[in-house]
Amino acid sequence: MTRVLVIEDDPIIGEMLTLYLAEENFEVRRVETAREGKSALCDFLPDIMLLDLMLPDASGTELCAEFRQLTAVPIIVISMKPSVTARIQAISYGADDYLVKPFSMQELKVRMEAVLRRTSSLSPVAQPIAVSQLSGSAPSSMDDQHGLALDLERRTIVLDGVHIETTFSEYEIMKLFYQHPNRVFTREELINAVRGIDSFVNDRAIDVHVTNLRRKLEKNPKEPQFIKTVWGVGYKFLKG
Repeated sequence: MTRVLVIEDDPIIGEMLTLYLAEENFEVRRVETAREGKSALCDFLPDIMLLDLMLPDASGTELCAEFRQLTAVPIIVISMKPSVTARIQAISYGADDYLVKPFSMQELKVRMEAVLRRTSSLSPVAQPIAVSQLSGSAPSSMDDQHGLALDLERRTIVLDGVHIETTFSEYEIMKLFYQHPNRVFTREELINAVRGIDSFVNDRAIDVHVTNLRRKLEKNPKEPQFIKTVWGVGYKFLKG
């Protein structure tokens, strides 16, 4: 049974979500604060999270970044803010999807299933928060490989200690590569990774993003050491 963590302080919306999802055969846990949500990541081990961005102890799109640093599970933001800017910020900070209140429960379910299908093919085992992180700050970067790391707070790539600025799509593609070294990704999978904001992305756009990443990261972009082309399939990131 799919486990859903609902982080929502509004009692009416929270109860509606809990009842509906339970009737749809999801296992649901609802909490009302960011602190309780972080604890639930550890002991409930959700498969997907519904996150309100206005909580009693924290608010704003930075919440997405905080939870994304703590877990790899999909995050769907549920918010009262309908602006395109709010959507872009939330997705830029790590959300996988964004729904504006009030929304259709049927639409929520379809979006949840779509996100779960996409992410389950990329990361079969969710990465829960470490217990040691509950009382301290989250890590700011992933482990170094080949002198290359990701700075999660600044959303930059760090190469030999130097921060490399990237576009949103370039960073999302590199993060996917980095989290799944040696795995071959098709262009379609890479399109899905950035489609949340780059709605016009296509196969050619993916090739351009990869070319730009190579220019920024490789000593010789024509003979790449990090991002390899798998002819007829897509690309992969090599881990030593």
